[in-house]
Amino acid sequence: MLRHALEEQGHTVVEAVDQPSAVQQLQQARPAVVLTDLKLPDGDGFGVLRAAKELDPELPVVVMTAYGSIQDAVTAMKEGAMDFLAKPVDPDHLLLLVERAIAQRRMAIDNVLLKQELAERRGAPRIVGEDPKLRQVSQQLHRAAGTDTTVLLEGESGTGKELFARALHALSSRNDGPFVAINCAAIPETLLETELFGHEKGAFTGAAARKPGRFELAHRGTLFLDEIGDLPLPLQAKILRALEEKRFERVGGTQSLHVDVRIVAATNRGLKAAVAARQFREDLFFRLSVFPIDIPPLRERPGDIATLARHFMDKFSRDMNKKVHFAPAALEELQTYPWPGNVRELQNCIERAVILCDGDTIQPRHLSLTFKVGPGAVAAPVSPWDQIDLSGTLLEATRRVTSEVERRKVEQAMQGAAGNRQRAAEALQISYKALTSKLREFGISEV
Repeated sequence: MLRHALEEQGHTVVEAVDQPSAVQQLQQARPAVVLTDLKLPDGDGFGVLRAAKELDPELPVVVMTAYGSIQDAVTAMKEGAMDFLAKPVDPDHLLLLVERAIAQRRMAIDNVLLKQELAERRGAPRIVGEDPKLRQVSQQLHRAAGTDTTVLLEGESGTGKELFARALHALSSRNDGPFVAINCAAIPETLLETELFGHEKGAFTGAAARKPGRFELAHRGTLFLDEIGDLPLPLQAKILRALEEKRFERVGGTQSLHVDVRIVAATNRGLKAAVAARQFREDLFFRLSVFPIDIPPLRERPGDIATLARHFMDKFSRDMNKKVHFAPAALEELQTYPWPGNVRELQNCIERAVILCDGDTIQPRHLSLTFKVGPGAVAAPVSPWDQIDLSGTLLEATRRVTSEVERRKVEQAMQGAAGNRQRAAEALQISYKALTSKLREFGISEV
């Protein structure tokens, strides 16, 4: 009777006959609400309640029984039950209770994500532009949105990959679920695993309570893995398993958790090259790149530059209570600028220009374009890091750079000491023997 009443209201119902089968269904189905009888053929409702709370402390549980007592109600509520109902249960009352439980569940998830969502949405521009390449990306997003296929967004930094990921989520059937984002390059490797998969109480020093990870928070929604190319190799195997099996364990836990999550990944690195350099797992690359979408850089969408610039100008003018417009010369400079930082750089440029503009017209001087080229312009400064080979692993790149610094420093010291090894060793504050070894290692002859 209860199943029919709930299904008529559009709910999907999973049934279990006793505590062991209920625990199995909890792990596989990850329900939004649990309704359990207190008296069961094998086990009891308190066992189901404890298993549900072990799986997810925020999971609403309603305990029902015809053998209820004040003590049973008190015990159930103390152990975390949302409510306690005596049978026969009024279906209308139970439906209201289920709706309230689902609303509370959504509110709990929203509260966890609130700060992140506000920070990500604040000032985020909508996707603007009519360039054919952008329209092609939009068509690909619409095709992917109708499936649960994993999508890989590739493009330079600042092209708006997260905005496209949010658009994909909004277009999909999961748009009522959470959109959870994590930047794999912004979190230290030692913390990234707990951020992704969560941790149990006591899993490590400072783990005073259980913490759900981003995979759990994204249940029935979309998980956006930004900068996936910077994911440490040890974590790549765990991510691959989570993608293939939809299962994982919290750090410090032994229970396998099942989640229903759609993965969208993004990278500004060439993952194929990373695979060739053995910095990225080939099997994970193939699993992520089922549906790759390439986001074009702004310099390849010149027709959209003026459109985007006016969009940002209108936005920041409203925010700052100003009325401004572009001088023709300013628009011309915007059109000819290469935009190495893509849409993000353009947005920052226009915000700064609106702030600096002391009249009603944005002039070229208000734009402060860093890499401006042309007659009388200063060439873009060349970063010394562009001349350094940073390929390979972190250890390999560090050793390579350190070795080159040592070689140059030893050469400089030998030149400054006119070839006198003792004086050079004193200047370097190393032993004579160590200097001799370095000279031999780097093949440096006497000056």
